[in-house]
Amino acid sequence: MEKQIFGVTGVEVARIGQGTWNLEKSSLKQVKEAVHHGIDLGMTHIDTAEMYGSGAVERVLSQVLRGVREKVFLVSKVLPKNATYEGTIQACESSLRRLGTDYLDCYLLHWHEDHPLEGTLQAFEKLVSDGKIKSFGVSNFSVAELQTAIEIVGPNKIACNQVEYFLQNREIEKELIPFCRENKIAVVAYSPFGDKRFPGPFSRGGRALKALGQEQSVSSRCVALRFLMQKGGVFVIPKAAKRKHIEDNAKAGRFELSEKQMREIEKLFPVNS
Repeated sequence: MEKQIFGVTGVEVARIGQGTWNLEKSSLKQVKEAVHHGIDLGMTHIDTAEMYGSGAVERVLSQVLRGVREKVFLVSKVLPKNATYEGTIQACESSLRRLGTDYLDCYLLHWHEDHPLEGTLQAFEKLVSDGKIKSFGVSNFSVAELQTAIEIVGPNKIACNQVEYFLQNREIEKELIPFCRENKIAVVAYSPFGDKRFPGPFSRGGRALKALGQEQSVSSRCVALRFLMQKGGVFVIPKAAKRKHIEDNAKAGRFELSEKQMREIEKLFPVNS
């Protein structure tokens, strides 16, 4: 599995990870089989949040990751409503209890709302000093919000920005990705298939992706995932609760699209589409 330095952390992290949104809706047996298979394939970047299933996903993961915790780069997130100084610390401690672990590899603010960033970021730094998290980052932040955060906490502190990125939503390529690259902030792409918006098999884009996949002996979704990885230089965290989907996602780390293939996809899914 391809690895890449995760922002300012200096840690090499798998570029293809495992998202866990809605994972509580699958059986424990199915989730354990899928996640463990993903880890065996090198997909050791596991992303979750206190919001997912109102803590249920973290509780599921506590059972799933038993015995393999040290193999994974584990990320969770604090909800904006909890993101005061004290609230952030309490939320992190609650996540740690639900996950059955002593630390998180990275802890994020899920998105910014009303509570001042100063309190959230001060709490993050306290959690680092206490050994409860190894690094911290943000999610769904614009360039302006990132600039504000950097002004508060200083440079080379924010490890990542987790944002939505898929074929029909490539806006982050304009300003956000270049800004993050300049400031050593890893970009983590969630919903890389656009949820229910993935190109239909009979659409022009869907047919083209299928043809490109046949050239590489992979699926259309695998092609889409690879495009985002190459174009944006991002980490991706597709959610999968089935072994076959895990295997398909992992294949995106085993081939490269040619320049011609990349141009073809760009024409089909332009930045402003």
